Amino acid sequence: MTSAAWLKEQPVAHRGYHDLNKDVWENTLSAFSRAIEAGFAIECDLHYASDGVPVVFHDEDLERLCNLKGDIRDRTSRELGLISIGGTSDKIPTLRQLLDLVKGRVPLVIELKGREADDEGFAEAVLEVLEGYEGKVALMSFDHWLLRDLKALNAPYPLGLTAGGIVPEDFETHEKAMALGLDFISYFYGDLPNPFISAQREKGIVVITWTVVDEQGREQTFENADQMTFEGFDPRVSV
Repeated sequence: MTSAAWLKEQPVAHRGYHDLNKDVWENTLSAFSRAIEAGFAIECDLHYASDGVPVVFHDEDLERLCNLKGDIRDRTSRELGLISIGGTSDKIPTLRQLLDLVKGRVPLVIELKGREADDEGFAEAVLEVLEGYEGKVALMSFDHWLLRDLKALNAPYPLGLTAGGIVPEDFETHEKAMALGLDFISYFYGDLPNPFISAQREKGIVVITWTVVDEQGREQTFENADQMTFEGFDPRVSV
């Protein structure tokens, strides 16, 4: 296993330290710059552009964030890099642009957004861009096939399961993923406490939560997990 202990050290800014898409939009270089200035770890999402380049974006389509129709995977990274997010000067960045901005100053918690039967080469492309990067990086996904690919490629970073749920069927599915030998879990705070997470923590697995938006969520996190992913407030002060 690869140590994920550093994930406990500082709050993780969900999609960067944005302002709920008022002026500073999610998953933009502006939101990431703001997180760096505040000293927060950065959570972000990756999709796989049509030219095989990992780009930083959450949704599968462009409508909510860019007011355009279309699938993000149908466009090249160069095309996406010309598209405005929220009508701002920020464009859709590549993973490489994110790394060039952060330069190891704060940790990165990167979620791969998979699409079953359409992810060939995605894990390899992410690891290729990350090669030689000097900074703390963790990789995670809801998608078990991507975690399997990353493990098969001997990814030299902590690998984590993004998950939620409170019923036994959920826990059985999560156990199958953890059997890959994962290092941490990012779990929905509203589904805590539960027996699955309690058992994982007893094994020494680091658990962070998503996505905390208020003081209640912060309290629930630190009663049941090690650190939080947050948005919409400054965790350095009381909510």
